[in-house]
Amino acid sequence: MNRLSLHPDLHRPLEDLADATGQSVEDVVGEALRGHLAREEARVLDVARRLGQAHAELLRRLGE
Repeated sequence: MNRLSLHPDLHRPLEDLADATGQSVEDVVGEALRGHLAREEARVLDVARRLGQAHAELLRRLGE
């Protein structure tokens, strides 16, 4: 298993949240990371879509 080194200030809140929700610290961290990664992926895809739309004519001409 890979170990992730976290700032000491995060340990107690993570342990408290895990205890309160009946999860392991690893589950809490994994859920948080999955949510963060999904939001970032959506944000990056949105930026790429907007850039593609804004420069569609240039991209079309470059493809000729």
